[in-house]
Amino acid sequence: MPTYEYVCSDCSTRFELRRSIKQIDDPAHCPHCRGSRVARQISQVIAFSHGEGGSVSALGSGGGCGSCSSTACSTCASRN
Repeated sequence: MPTYEYVCSDCSTRFELRRSIKQIDDPAHCPHCRGSRVARQISQVIAFSHGEGGSVSALGSGGGCGSCSSTACSTCASRN
């Protein structure tokens, strides 16, 4: 079952709900304030490609490992 991300317009809480595709547009309630003014968000996806020699690189992220926009964070170093 897919996980969808939402943000509450009343208290700005971000949360996720596991719902079937048929339920995607059903009303949702904020788990923090129980408000019903919530909006579904576009989820960020990180994809990796395995190259020759075991190298790993992020796809479509503009560089880096997907956790950053450079190649110098600890996550990048552990993947290369």
